[in-house]
Amino acid sequence: MKTQHEVINPEFASLHVEERSNPYQECIQGLANEPITVQALLRRAAELLDAEPGFAGLGEISQAVIVERLVANRPRICIIAGSPDHPAHLYDHEHVLRAAARIWQNGGVPFAFGLPVICDGTAQSNIGQSYSLASRNHSAMAVNINFEGHSYHAAYVLSGCDKTPTGILSGLAAADRARRAPERGTAPVWAVFVPAHVLKGGTIPATTREKLLVIQDKARAAGDEQLADDIENNCHYILQCSSDEAFLGMLNRAVEHDLIGASEARTILNELAAATCDDKGGICAFNGSGNSSRTLVSALGFVPPEAELLIDEPPTALVSRYVDSLFRLINRPEYAVCEILAANYANAIRIHNATGSSSNLMLHMPAVMRHAGFDVSLFDYEAIGNEHPVPDIFAHSLTQQRDTYVLAQQWLAGHHHGIASLYKALETLRVPLDLDAPTVAGKTWGERLAAIDVAVSPALPQERSVIRIHPIRDISGTDILRGNFFSSCTLKVSGMATAQYECFNDHVFVVRYYENEHPCNDELHSGNLVDTLAEMPELTPELLAALRRHNHAPADEDIRTMIERGTLSFAFVIAGQGPKAFGMPEMFAPSQYLRHHGVVEKTSIMMTDGRYSGVTKGACVGHTVPEAFEGGGIGALMNGDLLWVRLSDKRIDLLDRQAFLRGELVPLAAPPFDTRRALMDERRARMEKRQAQIAACSLLDSVSTAEYGVVPMAVHRRATLPWRKPSGR
Repeated sequence: MKTQHEVINPEFASLHVEERSNPYQECIQGLANEPITVQALLRRAAELLDAEPGFAGLGEISQAVIVERLVANRPRICIIAGSPDHPAHLYDHEHVLRAAARIWQNGGVPFAFGLPVICDGTAQSNIGQSYSLASRNHSAMAVNINFEGHSYHAAYVLSGCDKTPTGILSGLAAADRARRAPERGTAPVWAVFVPAHVLKGGTIPATTREKLLVIQDKARAAGDEQLADDIENNCHYILQCSSDEAFLGMLNRAVEHDLIGASEARTILNELAAATCDDKGGICAFNGSGNSSRTLVSALGFVPPEAELLIDEPPTALVSRYVDSLFRLINRPEYAVCEILAANYANAIRIHNATGSSSNLMLHMPAVMRHAGFDVSLFDYEAIGNEHPVPDIFAHSLTQQRDTYVLAQQWLAGHHHGIASLYKALETLRVPLDLDAPTVAGKTWGERLAAIDVAVSPALPQERSVIRIHPIRDISGTDILRGNFFSSCTLKVSGMATAQYECFNDHVFVVRYYENEHPCNDELHSGNLVDTLAEMPELTPELLAALRRHNHAPADEDIRTMIERGTLSFAFVIAGQGPKAFGMPEMFAPSQYLRHHGVVEKTSIMMTDGRYSGVTKGACVGHTVPEAFEGGGIGALMNGDLLWVRLSDKRIDLLDRQAFLRGELVPLAAPPFDTRRALMDERRARMEKRQAQIAACSLLDSVSTAEYGVVPMAVHRRATLPWRKPSGR
C-alpha cells in the first residue's frame, strides 16, 4: 500500500459543505463510530488499485485524518451499490473501491452501502413478482434511512435495473425535500448515477437449434403449422430470459401434443438458459425496465455523459471523472436532486415517449416526483403528451441487430451521443424541450446540444441506427385510456405494430375472464387454445351473427375462421393482480404466450390491473384503476362481456350486450355492480385468501393507486408542491 502524507486534488482542496449543522461536530458518537468503516473501505481500495499504473495513492488514511475531515465538514459521499446476486451488479465491489479512492483523493469522506436487488426475470411467474414493486418502495425507504441516519451529503449511485434506480432516486429525493425544512439547517442532496454496463445477448447453440428444427418439422407433419412458425419466429430474437420464457410456452405446447417428451423439453430449456447471459453481467439488452431506467435517469440529467452506455465495467480513470463531476455540484443548490427533477420532468416524459420505454415507468416517474414532494400523477404525463405529439425515433429491435448492446456499440464508436442525441433529434423535429434544465455534467441541455452538430453521424446508415433522425411513425410511447368501467389504464402504443393499432381501433372484443394469471397461462400456452375459445358457451349464435355484421364478415363464416381472421377477437382480462390485491406483479408470462401464439396474437388484447414487463409487445392494457380488489369495474367483468376499443379516442367501454345484438354500439351507463355484487364479493374473498401467499411485511395495503405511482400514503399526502414554474416549463 502506498502511504505518504495527506494529498488532496487541488481542484477541491478548499471544498467544505456549506450548512449550519454538522452532526459529526455536534454528536461525538458518529465521529467515534464511522472512521473505522471509512478506513476499512480505503484499505481495500488501496489493495485493488496500488498495482494499477498511474494510481497516485491515497496518502494518509488514519482515523485521525478521517476525523479531521468529518469535523471540517468535507463532503460525505455515500456510494450506493446493489447485491451480487443480480446480474447488473457483478462488478459493483470493484467499482465501489475505485469511487471510494477518488472521493478520498478529492478531500471527501467515502462511505458505501448496498441494497438487495430483486431480478424481475428471476421473479417472473412465481410469488417473487408480488414483491417486485414493493421492492421499489422498500429501496426508497432503506436509502432514505441510511442517507439521513448517517448524514451524507451526496450519493454516487451504481445504478442497476428493475426497481432500484427509481427506488434509490425516490429515497434521495425524499431526503432532499426533508432537508428543505428551515429547522434542519442542512445542505440539499446531490447525486450522480452511473448505470451498469449493457449485457450482451446470447445465441442459441447450434445443437439446440437443430433440436428445435426437428420439433418444427414434427409440428408441421402433425398439422400444427402455427407452432412451427411460432418457434421459428422466436429463434430470430437475441437469446434473452424473455425469449426463453416464450420457448417455455411453445415447448409446453409441443409436449401437450406428444411431439416431444417432457424430459427432452427440459433439456432444451436448460441448454437455452445456459447460453443466455454473458458472464460479464450487466443490464439485459432489451428495452425493458432496466434500460428504460437507464434512459430515465439519463434524460433527467443525473448521468455523466461518459457513463450512459458502457459495455464493460468502467476503468479507474473514468470512475474518477464521474466522481469529479459530483464534487463540482457541491454547494450549488441549483443542482440538488429536487431541482434537477423539477426542471427535467417534462423532458424525461418526452424522451420516454420517443424511445417507447417500459410502461413500468408510468408508475415510477410519478413515484419519484411524489417522493420529491411534487403533486404529480399519471395525468401530468398525459397532459405533457397532449401538449405536443412526440414521434417514434427509436428503432430498437431484438430481431434486426438493433438492441441496446448495439446502441451502446454505436455510442462507443462515436456515431451518436446517447441521450443528448435523442434531445438533439427531438429539438430538430421542433418537439418542445426545456433546454435550460441543468444536468450533472455542470451544463444545461442547451449547452450540451450546442456541442453536437448532428444527432447521428452520417457514417452510420439510418437502417442500422437505433436512434433515428427521421421519425419512424407518428404514434409512440404509452397512451392513457379512459372507460365506463374504470378511471384510467395504460397502453404501450410503442409495443404495437401500426397495422395492429389500426386493426384494433373501433373494434369489439369478447371478454375471456381470469381471476389471476395462472389459469390464463395454462390456457395461452395450450395447444388447444382455439378450441377452448370456440367452445365458450357465451358465444351464442346471436352474438356471432352480430359480430359478423359489425366486422363485415360473411354471414356463414364458421367460428374457427372468425377467430383466425379476427372477426371474433378476445380480450383476455386478468384481474385480482393490482397493488393491494397481490402486489401488482408483471403479467409478462401471459403476455409473452399471447404474443408468440400466432393466431390470437394478431387479433386479441390483454387487460389487467397488474403490470407488464418492459419488453412486452402487443396490445397489452395494464394499470387499470380502480383495481378489482377495491371494487373496480374490471373485477365485475364476465366471460362474454363486450368491450368496445377506440384507440384513436383513447377509450375502452363495456357495451350493452342487448343493444349490440340489435346492431347498436351503446356503452353501459355504469358497470353492472348491482347485478354482479354477489360475484364480486366471492372474488374478493378469494383474493383475500390468496394474499396469504405474500409475507405480511411486503403487502402493499397502504399505498396510493397506480395513477399516483403506488407510493406509501404518507408520501402521497406530502406531495403538494407544483412541479412546474409559474410561467410553465
